[in-house]
Amino acid sequence: MEAARPSRTALRVAMRRAAHQLYDAQPLVFDDPIAVPILGNEYLPEVERTITKLQKPFSVSLRAFLVARSRYAEDLLAAAVARGVGQYVLLGAGLDTFAYRNPFPGLHVFEVDHPATQQWKHELLASNNISIPSNLTYTPVDFEHQQLATQLAAADFDASVPTFFAWLGVVPYLTNAAFRSTLALIASSLAGSGVVMDYGQPRSALPFFEQLAHDSLASRVQLAGEPFQLFFTPSEMASELAAFRTIEDLGSDELNARYFTDRKDNLKLLGSAGRIVSAWL
Repeated sequence: MEAARPSRTALRVAMRRAAHQLYDAQPLVFDDPIAVPILGNEYLPEVERTITKLQKPFSVSLRAFLVARSRYAEDLLAAAVARGVGQYVLLGAGLDTFAYRNPFPGLHVFEVDHPATQQWKHELLASNNISIPSNLTYTPVDFEHQQLATQLAAADFDASVPTFFAWLGVVPYLTNAAFRSTLALIASSLAGSGVVMDYGQPRSALPFFEQLAHDSLASRVQLAGEPFQLFFTPSEMASELAAFRTIEDLGSDELNARYFTDRKDNLKLLGSAGRIVSAWL
């Protein structure tokens, strides 16, 4: 991401979350009452103008994946809070809205992101009259020049409290070194802590037509200045998560069975490229 601009991919994800609220059939997979308001007059009209594109099969499948990963993360978070987790760290928070509808008064939320993206989000929140709760801490990190552990410590992150980390929409854009250093930090957390993240399988692991879809998406994010860099097969990801006690790795079939069965619309995941994994210490 360019230093002077907010993340374009963060905006596209937020627009698809808003489209889910506006255009998909009830019951929603991921009910987010702030997804539409946070876009405001600046970005919501684009969601409304692109309704035809949003109903194309690839776009529907991508939207299904995005809302499934948010739903899965917040389902896990609710269970973790019931077990005593007291902190929620959103790595690459983008325009995620959990902190502004947080139902857990004792849960401290940390939003970690590039300073430019956080400044942009502040402006959107202010212009759309969305208040910032007292149990939210913004943690700006310029990963080119700053260490995550240092910035979290400066933000009063408490390493003695079990913590759940959400790392959504980030891993494919990282170098392997950045991925492993962040994962090592998470793995050093207190017992009972956990992480959820999504990842993409390498192009070589995909069937032909999925390779074409991969190429199309990769080209678009490349043009946005945020190219894909890192991919894993499920066995490779399991190796990366060897320090964790339990792992759940879900593909399209499992996610469709869990969240998209018997729907009145065509919202579901297609293909095998994207996966979502959670792991616990």
